Amino acid sequence: MANSSVSYKCPNCGAPLSFLPGKKTVTCEYCGTEFEVSAIEELFRDKQELAVQAAQAQEARWATEDAGSEFTDDEAKTLHAFTCSSCGAELVCDENTMATECVYCGNPTMIPKRFDGMLKPDFVIPFKKTKADAVAALKKFYEGRLLLPSNFTANNRVEAIQPMYVPFWLFDSEIDAQAEFRGAKIRTYNSGNDVVTETQVYNCRRAGKMKFARIPVDGSKKMDDAYMESIEPFNYDELVDFSAAYLTGYLADKYDVDAEACVPRADKRVESSAVEVLRNTVQNYDEVNLENAAVVKEVGKVSYAMVPVWILTTRYNDKPYTFMMNGQTGKVVGSLPYDAFKSFLYPALLSLVLLPVAYIVLNMLV
Repeated sequence: MANSSVSYKCPNCGAPLSFLPGKKTVTCEYCGTEFEVSAIEELFRDKQELAVQAAQAQEARWATEDAGSEFTDDEAKTLHAFTCSSCGAELVCDENTMATECVYCGNPTMIPKRFDGMLKPDFVIPFKKTKADAVAALKKFYEGRLLLPSNFTANNRVEAIQPMYVPFWLFDSEIDAQAEFRGAKIRTYNSGNDVVTETQVYNCRRAGKMKFARIPVDGSKKMDDAYMESIEPFNYDELVDFSAAYLTGYLADKYDVDAEACVPRADKRVESSAVEVLRNTVQNYDEVNLENAAVVKEVGKVSYAMVPVWILTTRYNDKPYTFMMNGQTGKVVGSLPYDAFKSFLYPALLSLVLLPVAYIVLNMLV
């Protein structure tokens, strides 16, 4: 985030500037450069404006209290919660589920009691991909992985893939963004026996208003944030008003990270996206570096939604491997084991193939 204060530094050497008693100018005590007061005001006016914007950004907040609503008594009757006795994961299921398998650790679990106390989501994205789609997508995900152990796919428990609705907070925002970039044009040329590098530095300021709709942040501690961001994007045009009927036949993860706790991640995603948009307008430079930025939220609406995810946890050599598939688009992410012997064998075989070719080319050149 941008600084909410301004440090007055010499534009020539970067040392602190100070107004020395008895002088009419602002002086750099390190390089001796003197500046008129009016020149310093002009020089640092932009930085002061950014500092003001940064202070406003720190005071702005999302309306997280508007996300979600309470379940009615009838809706709560159809929901049940259970805690896995093996790993402690808390999950939600419909009233017809009597037993299931924990998607996090694979432990068979019985459903002990009625679920209550869960905030009702505003929206849900219904599942579009079936279990057969998930199995096919996972097998395709394995294709072309030359270093994958052969018996990993042979012994893989694809039947353990289960569908889950994952809690997401969706942040809407209109923002006012400002950023300052340092652009450089670099030219290298020969001067006698010397190689001269000439660098011209430019101060590039960009500003603009932007709208961000439904920035997703998952509300589950147990779901890997990197995985959840990797299976994005979801098509939010297919959001529908939440109904407990959509959970029938599926598991649903109860959120354990509330909307307010997700604000820092939402702010970070907004700021990085806004700065990237501004950065893309700074063109025709050899180097571009961000100097400062301020992003102020003008509107901060938050919604609570459930999104569809297929999850598989499998083991290979006593190490767990997790795969996730977007239950709407079919995008798959996950970690894979590798065969150490193959990692040694394939480069060795490649070198044996290329060695005769290199020998022939070398002889041709000679």
